[in-house]
Amino acid sequence: MKRRKFIQQSAASVAAFTIVPSYVLGGRRHIAPSDQLTRAIIGVGSMGQNHIAYTDARLVAICDVDKKHLATALTKCPAGTKTYHDYRELLQDPSIDIIHIATPPHWHGIMSVDAANAGKDVWCEKPMTRTIGEGKRVREVIQQNERMFRLNTWFRFTDNFYGMNTTVKPIKKLVESGLLGWPLKVTVNAATGFNWKFFWVGKTHLEPQPVPAELDYDFWLGPAPYKPYNPHRVHGTFRGYWDYDGGGLGDMGQHYLDPVQYFLGKDHTSPVRIDVDAPEQHPDAAGTWKRIELTYEDGCKIILDGENRDVNAAYIEGPKGKVFNGFKTTIPDLDRKLAALPDPEPQLGDFAQAVKTRQKFALNEDNGFRSSTLVNLAITAVRLGRSLDFDPVKLEFKNDDAANALINQPMRGPWTI
Repeated sequence: MKRRKFIQQSAASVAAFTIVPSYVLGGRRHIAPSDQLTRAIIGVGSMGQNHIAYTDARLVAICDVDKKHLATALTKCPAGTKTYHDYRELLQDPSIDIIHIATPPHWHGIMSVDAANAGKDVWCEKPMTRTIGEGKRVREVIQQNERMFRLNTWFRFTDNFYGMNTTVKPIKKLVESGLLGWPLKVTVNAATGFNWKFFWVGKTHLEPQPVPAELDYDFWLGPAPYKPYNPHRVHGTFRGYWDYDGGGLGDMGQHYLDPVQYFLGKDHTSPVRIDVDAPEQHPDAAGTWKRIELTYEDGCKIILDGENRDVNAAYIEGPKGKVFNGFKTTIPDLDRKLAALPDPEPQLGDFAQAVKTRQKFALNEDNGFRSSTLVNLAITAVRLGRSLDFDPVKLEFKNDDAANALINQPMRGPWTI
């Protein structure tokens, strides 16, 4: 008994300073198909609280650097739910199966890597990561540790896809059929049912204010550069600042573009050219943009029309046909033709099943990294205000040091990925 107490005390001391893989502290518990999974949520602001009621895994712990967030969330949690200020302490609990990361995006990469190294499966909010380099690292560590990963946007496998008035499945069937021809152009704008949320812009003159007593602002910033506290930087309006997200692109980009990547069959590659029309951006505050074109090597294009310039644009346009808002097409007798076509390969859309069976979730660290890269390519071009050439194999920009510097951005010590 003395030896056991010593080991427990030693493990607790180590937990305060570093991440120890769960197998070191007794091993990740075996999960039978009939077992109920356990989970913890890191970040219980509005998004984190929205997922408290998820029933496929029992909530056992929550974590936040804002005491008010913790107190409010705890009133909605099951009795006995543990609370944490430091997510690294939460990761030491070997009874937790799934870590749900609902923080601002500048934390997604570090926390996903730390959770995977601690033996946890990861459910991460979108965008997957704030930079291409962080996404690449998450993919590597998830696979090295043989963890399951879910990115929390779902339109490639369920629900009606915004203005299309249909799921993505028939769109995928139509594209794969060749009835539209090739290459294809996809236009994402208000006319085709999408809203770029340009209200997510930062303020360029923020007056320093006292940090509220309930908020650990230094921990909230974490790897981001230190900047004086102002309430507009945190919580509901953080998306307007490059250090933490990427404006409307960061907020909605992966929701809108991941299904496009899927039905174009681009899950294992990225565009080679990014053209942009945007006003000069502030170095701190994210602004608006007019138009971004992402072009693949085979000529397929994704047009992000921020001005809604193409009010009569087809959502998908090919040499042989078009698809408009509401899934209206120029292909005659489309329903009969689609019914005769084979369905796309099945996708696993149940993360609990993925965790129990160790089969990859529909939107995982591989294809999620590629659609996150779409978003980060667009953000990079907007921030720099110029066209870019990209190597989708080397995952670097061609002959552009400034663009490549945004792939792996410095982190404020002691944080690292």
